[in-house]
Amino acid sequence: MSQAAPKLQFLLDLQEQLGGSIPFERWMQEALYHPEFGYYAAGIRGIGRRGDFTTWPVLHESLARGIARWALANKPSGRWHLIEIGAGTGTLAAGVLRALGWWNRPQMHIVEVSPPLRQEQQTLLGRKTTWHPNMTEALAACDGSALIYSNELVDAFPARIFQNQDKVWHELALRIENGRVEETWLAPLPDTARPDSTAFATPWPEGQRIEVQESFATWRDDWRPAWKAGAILTIDYGDACPALYHRRPQGSLRAFAHHQRLEGAAAYAGFGVRDLTVDVNFSDLIAWGGPPDAELLTLDAFLARQNRKPASGHLDQFPEAGEAFKVLIQSP
Repeated sequence: MSQAAPKLQFLLDLQEQLGGSIPFERWMQEALYHPEFGYYAAGIRGIGRRGDFTTWPVLHESLARGIARWALANKPSGRWHLIEIGAGTGTLAAGVLRALGWWNRPQMHIVEVSPPLRQEQQTLLGRKTTWHPNMTEALAACDGSALIYSNELVDAFPARIFQNQDKVWHELALRIENGRVEETWLAPLPDTARPDSTAFATPWPEGQRIEVQESFATWRDDWRPAWKAGAILTIDYGDACPALYHRRPQGSLRAFAHHQRLEGAAAYAGFGVRDLTVDVNFSDLIAWGGPPDAELLTLDAFLARQNRKPASGHLDQFPEAGEAFKVLIQSP
């Protein structure tokens, strides 16, 4: 039997259980992380030229060097711990460790939920790195004190999608009808039922779509009490709100397959075999518990600070990344 049949049956059963449609957040959760059908569990073809997408560590060493310099400037005396969340193929972690050198080497920890990617990481990094299934276990191994970083992690957290319809917000759901995936909109959302997001503070025009990654806030709230000391870098594509949605009435949702960018209805097809992603609303990340000293920089400005050079030219082969990617620096 082909893999398509059980996938379709799973979605039809889920649709029936949820009352006739699947809220987009749940669709994205299952499409990416279902243990049998999810993209990161079974469908990912790798990262890089032969995969579905490429991340900056694969293309450019400057990010690894910048993170290493940041870590050295913030590390405690004596034994110290460094955690990467969602390490891809392990290329970035390997670059960071090379840049640190053996004399500055921390105890390296990786938190990874994707079995295929964890296997690649272990092949590259070897036994001196420790893997954990979640942040709570990783922080327990560090006695709550660690420097933490992630690159292109938050964009893969499931998002709720809303649209302004006659000054009322409706939430997106998907429905399978006659073998096709169709959009449907749930009942109007009362103001009191809105998720906590800075995106609702802007008077958007009719038809504007926004994404709210409430799942990220829930995930971070779960492990944050175990983090006692250190600092965290969150690196991803996105922006503060409302600049995030400038000239983007349809929001930022898209899918990637074999380096092809798919938007609109095309992003819903290929359940479990395409990467789904949204741009990160960094205003939300700061509002959801960021300390007063939280700092948001462009990637180019962050690299300039670490290299003590003017901002520009640090990603000369890929200049658009210097502005499109942001770096959020926070403490416990």
